[in-house]
Amino acid sequence: MTVDTILKFGARIMIIFMVIPLHEFAHAWSANKMGDPTPKAQNRLNVNPFNHIDPIGAVMLLFVGFGWGRPVQVNPNYFKSPRKGMALSAAAGPIANVIVAYFGVIVYKIFTYVYYSNPTEVCFWLTLLMYYFTAINLGLAIFNLIPVPPLDGSKILSYFTSYSFDRKIRQYELYISLGFILLVVSGLLDGPLGWINDKLFWVMDKLSFWVDPILKSIVS
Repeated sequence: MTVDTILKFGARIMIIFMVIPLHEFAHAWSANKMGDPTPKAQNRLNVNPFNHIDPIGAVMLLFVGFGWGRPVQVNPNYFKSPRKGMALSAAAGPIANVIVAYFGVIVYKIFTYVYYSNPTEVCFWLTLLMYYFTAINLGLAIFNLIPVPPLDGSKILSYFTSYSFDRKIRQYELYISLGFILLVVSGLLDGPLGWINDKLFWVMDKLSFWVDPILKSIVS
């Protein structure tokens, strides 16, 4: 097993125990804030990994590169506007991924500058680890925003669609989900999702522009 492979596994383990809980907590927190007591009653208003990790989703993430946490149950009847509430609570998870990825880019830049000033193998490995950590985070955010059930994107989409459209989706949900799984397994989505991931990483890099002059002044 190469060092690169070990670092990828390390980044995925970090995601499983640090980011998946934050993603699910974000769903629970937003639903609770909008009046739904269900997540609190089910002890989901925390970042304890063992309350949020789904064993199969964790294994998939570790060995395949994409996975999921234990879904937070939400009751839209508690929301003033059920469709809007469901969309907002669904969006909270991917938003949490993007926020974590932003801080990941900052740490990645820090390790990059440390490596340039002290080019050791350890510094290089830490830099690469943070790159993988950030890229996987962005990949999960993008993946979850795909408007296919049961992903978060489908709940966000339902805010903009009609009830008749939603009924059609529910009617064929199994077939849609199976077709989507086949697309994922076939690798046909790797190119488009990878392209979006690269562009979003570029955006994160530009949004953290303020870090570079600080690090340059420290290094110099």
